[in-house]
Amino acid sequence: MTDMKTIGIGIAIVLVLIYAFGSGFFINNDGWYQSLNRPTWQPPGFVFGIIWPYNFIMLGISGVIVVRDSGTTRGLLFLLFLAFSVTAALAWSYFFYQPHDFTLASISLWLAALFTVPLLVFTLQTNLLIGLLLIPYQAWLVIAALLSISYRQLN
Repeated sequence: MTDMKTIGIGIAIVLVLIYAFGSGFFINNDGWYQSLNRPTWQPPGFVFGIIWPYNFIMLGISGVIVVRDSGTTRGLLFLLFLAFSVTAALAWSYFFYQPHDFTLASISLWLAALFTVPLLVFTLQTNLLIGLLLIPYQAWLVIAALLSISYRQLN
């Protein structure tokens, strides 16, 4: 494996770690979230505890596989879109939990979902099984964006 691929794999892992640990950075425990009116179709809390670790693991695996098994250009594009998606997802966390701006939070999640489409395509083209296992992440981003819109409408 070339040094560039090793560096790219390291970047992919670091981006996922920033996402995993950074996503909780803006959450506060002042009871604000518990006071919100929730949509009736919101999944139960335990689903969040299952899906997020799964999503982070699959993002990490897909990053390693795409960077390792693709050409330099595709690997760099994957990392670029991953960075955009992570940034947008972290922006959601900030907008949702700090200024409680549901509009900007929703836009951020839709952007995260949009930036994830190339990640999914690159992964499917590189490793079909891992690509299929990454689909729940894309679906979860869409569900989360719809939840964010619902919070805006209900609160």
